[in-house]
Amino acid sequence: MNLFGEVSGAKPFLKWAGGKRQLIPAIEAALPPHFGDGRDVTYAEPFIGGGAVLFWLLQAYPRVKNAIINDINPDLSTAYETIKRQPVKLIQSLQALETKYYSLTAMADKLQYFMEMRGEFNIRNLDPLQNTALLIFLNKTCFNGLYRVNSKNKFNVPFGKHERPNICDAATIQANSALLQRVTILNGDFSQLLNSVDGRAFFYFYPPYKPLSATASFNAYSSEVFDDESQVRLANFCRTLDEQGHSWLLSNSDVKNTEADNHFFDEMYADFCIQRVKASRRINSVAEKRGDIAELLISNYSRELILR
Repeated sequence: MNLFGEVSGAKPFLKWAGGKRQLIPAIEAALPPHFGDGRDVTYAEPFIGGGAVLFWLLQAYPRVKNAIINDINPDLSTAYETIKRQPVKLIQSLQALETKYYSLTAMADKLQYFMEMRGEFNIRNLDPLQNTALLIFLNKTCFNGLYRVNSKNKFNVPFGKHERPNICDAATIQANSALLQRVTILNGDFSQLLNSVDGRAFFYFYPPYKPLSATASFNAYSSEVFDDESQVRLANFCRTLDEQGHSWLLSNSDVKNTEADNHFFDEMYADFCIQRVKASRRINSVAEKRGDIAELLISNYSRELILR
């Protein structure tokens, strides 16, 4: 914290596929006019994921005193709650895991330890502290920092062959814990979040993106599938928020990157403000065909983006 009691140094504690960090400049430019100017407003994020926008926004706009976050993934919601309530004990657990991992000099021994911890995590009968410690350990030591589960809700990402990953980031956990003291944490369907909002709220949505191709699909953040029907249901929820006077901003993939005549989102959100911004996403397995693509920012208010 600084001299005024404001938190600094909070940031995502997990690597999360499709992280929002690179979109933050566009999101900041697209915030509602006068956002965070001291008016009584609640920030709501129904698909919290790695929390990049949450941690940035509550530090950049300290006058936003209340936030509500949600995720359908129980491991993730439990992790946020554990960091909020038990940061010291979590740090101690992670330090023990890190010390053990570092003590193993042969990669084969590290692999064996990883598999043992993955098996323990998948028993699914751990207390919140143990569950969170193992979630972070697996995220730091697995292949590419992925979180992926199968239909039986078993974490199945293979070993990442990391020598000395930063398993225990104590400073980040402490900063995140301080910031989360003004955050309500929920676990369930995105629609439930509205029941916890009292007064005027600003919602930011970052749902699992609609795949741009059959081979680009990745939404195994939970055993639930977020398909086109879910996208339609989300759009209807946004209409409800609009009718109730809440402001909202939504990010999603732009299907026109690969299908120029695909109007899926343009038709679904035709009554709202649709803007396209650049993002660096790898949508092709051929390196030469990768590069900047468009992503969508959709809102129920109008604000021209000024981006370089």
